[in-house]
Parts: sequence; structure tokens; C-alpha cells
Amino acid sequence: METIAQLHLDAFKITLRDIGEIDVAQLHALSVAVGWPHRDSDWRVLLDLGQGIAAVDEIGRVVGTVMWQRYGAGFTMVGMLITSPRLQEHGAGRWLMERAHELNPGSAFGLTATHAARRLYRSMGYGHEQKILQCQGQAVGSPPPVRVEGTVRAMRAEDRESLLSLDRAATGCDRSAVFRRILPVSKGQVLVRNDEVVAFALCRRFGRERVIGPVIASVQEDAIAVCQPFVEHHAGSFLRVDTPASHTAFVDFIVASGMQIYDSVTSMGLGRAPYAPLDPHGPRRMALASQALG
Repeated sequence: METIAQLHLDAFKITLRDIGEIDVAQLHALSVAVGWPHRDSDWRVLLDLGQGIAAVDEIGRVVGTVMWQRYGAGFTMVGMLITSPRLQEHGAGRWLMERAHELNPGSAFGLTATHAARRLYRSMGYGHEQKILQCQGQAVGSPPPVRVEGTVRAMRAEDRESLLSLDRAATGCDRSAVFRRILPVSKGQVLVRNDEVVAFALCRRFGRERVIGPVIASVQEDAIAVCQPFVEHHAGSFLRVDTPASHTAFVDFIVASGMQIYDSVTSMGLGRAPYAPLDPHGPRRMALASQALG
């Protein structure tokens, strides 16, 4: 494998490799070591979608990673910044982030920061902070249905362009590659009003069991309406939703459906605010596809 760069951290000699050349089992072992829930198949989705680098020690163990996906011209989503516990206090995280920036010149960046990493990102100039709640647990059914105008139905193949258009309006970037990868492995619910798809939610296997996301809608009631069928269908099963804390009515619905607030992270941007809706009164990101994908 071609060496990208080398760094001596205290007594450690670390070599950077293209992450696409690393065995998925090694990447999975690293995420397990730091308590992240990603399965082998979750890593494969990310490897199919994006690029990245892996830090490898002198005996071939993967001790750090960072990945990125380019969402159209000028915006890059960074994720999967992981360093092994023995390197976390030696500057390995900053080194990996600096390399990600160098390999994407001229781009604005977005990421989802854990509590431990937020201080590092702030020191590198990231701002535009938005609190994200990680809600998860055993679904227990849901509260009485919310009243919305229109019809909620299962997603159809012909809905794809409507979903992409709503997502672009909600996030301000082109995530069509993400949808090409996750739509075939997702179930979807859409809200149709006046013969137009105005909101949608996807649900797929991820981590411990299933995640609902992305969810795109203009108002929280519409988001609740397209998520409710998944909660009802998977009652008794583990579900996860990552949602901005500002969506209080949607958060209340999620919590009442059995998914308690487990943790919080922070959506951050460098160069511009990430995932800003094109119209402040139009579609917006009610739930993330995942923390790595935004």
C-alpha cells in the first residue's frame, strides 16, 4: 500500500494509508474499541460513498481513521474521526483532521462532533453549532396520530426525484450519492399533499438494529406523520433517531415512542453553516441519515 504520510507520536511511528485499502474487519475492530456501534456493513456503506485515510502502527494495526464525503462543489462532510485510546493525547486527531483539510482544498466542511472532539474542532475554527440529540431505545408504539393535511403512504420508486429535491432544499447540498446507496436498503414513508411529496422518512438497519433517518419536512407535525408508521411497525424493537434539539415537538414524539435521549453531539461547520435550508420556511433536516453522513 502507498504511504500517504508518516508521523512520530512520542514512541509511536504512525503511517497513513488510503482507507479503501484497509480490511473492513480492522476498521470495525477500531470502532468497537472506542464503543461506537458501527457494524461491518455500516463501514462498507461509508467506504462505498466516501474517501478517507487510516493511521497504521508499525505492526499493521489500525489506530486511527478519518473519512469524508463530497456533497457537490465546495462542501465536504467529515466523519469517522477515531483514534485509539493510547494515541488520543498525542495529537493524532488533529493530525488526521489537518490531512483531511489538505486533501480537500478550497472546500467548506461540516461534521458531527462528540463531546470529546468538540474542543479540538473549535480550536481548528469550526463553528455554526447545532445541538443534536441521539435518541434510542425499544419502540413502544406511539402517541395518538398527529393530524396533518394529506396522505401518508409507503415510498415508491417514482418518488426518488421528489426525495432528492426535498433533501437539497433542506440541506443546501447534493446528497444524491448517499440516496443511491441507502435507498435500496431502506424502507420509506412519504407525505403527499396536493399530489406532491412534501415530507419523507427512511428507515434502515444500522448499528444495534435500525435507524430512522434522514427525515425531511417543513414542519414537525409532518415529520411525526411520516415516522409514526415505522414506530408502530417496529414496536418492541430497538430504534434510533438523531435529531436537532430545537425540534422540540418532534423530540417529544420520539421520547414518547420509547426512544430516550441517550447522548448529544454537535453539528459544526467550517467556512459556512452546514445543512442550512434554502428557505427558512421550507423543508429542513428533522433527523440525520447518520452522524457521519449528516
